[in-house]
Amino acid sequence: MNKRTKDTRWLVMTGLFAAIIIVLANTPLGMIQLPIIKATTVHIPVIIGACLLGPLAGAILGGVFGICSMISNTMAPTLLSFAFSPFLANDIPGMLKAVWISVGCRIMIGIVAGWLWILLKKLKVNMMVALPITGFVGSMTNTAFVMGSIYLLLAKQYAEAKDVAVSAVFGLVMGTVTASGIPEAIAAAVLVTAIGAALFGVMRTRPQVKQA
Repeated sequence: MNKRTKDTRWLVMTGLFAAIIIVLANTPLGMIQLPIIKATTVHIPVIIGACLLGPLAGAILGGVFGICSMISNTMAPTLLSFAFSPFLANDIPGMLKAVWISVGCRIMIGIVAGWLWILLKKLKVNMMVALPITGFVGSMTNTAFVMGSIYLLLAKQYAEAKDVAVSAVFGLVMGTVTASGIPEAIAAAVLVTAIGAALFGVMRTRPQVKQA
C-alpha cells in the first residue's frame, strides 16, 4: 500500500470516527444526562480510533468530542456546565479554563490512548489484553483530567454550585471519580475490547491495495 493510499485511508477513517462521535454526542447513548453532570460514552470511539489510527487521529477525535461537549453544555446547561462552556464563563480566565476542560482534556484521551497502544504493541502484549488496558486507561484519562482540572482550576466555583465549603470539593471530586469514572472505565474496557477486536479482524482480512 503506497503512502498516498495510506494517507487517504487514514483521512477517511478519521472522518468516519469523527462522524460517529458527532452522532453519539447528539443522542442519549452518547451523553447520558445525570442530575449534576453529563456522563459520556463518546470517549469510546476516541480510544478505538487512537488504537487503529494513532495518537494524532486520537487527538483530533478527542477534539471533536470536546467541541461536541462544549456545544451540548452551552445549549442544554446543567449545574456544572460553566466548567465546560466558555460562553457561560464570567471572564476571560474562566473562558480559557472551560476550553481546556471541555476540549483540551478530551484531546488528552486520544494522545494517551494512542501512545499507550503503541507502547503495549512494542512490548508485544497480546491484543486481547492490550485493548481492555487501553480502554480502561483512556476512559480514566478523561475522568482524571476533567475532574482534576475542575478541582485545580474551578474549586471555588464548584463549591458555590454545590453549595458546600471549598474544603469539601476534593471529597466530591473523588466521589464522582469513584461513582461515575470507574464504572465508565470498566464499560470502556469491555466495549473497546469487543469493538476494537472486531475492527482489527476486519482490517487484517481486508485485501491489500497494490502499489502503483
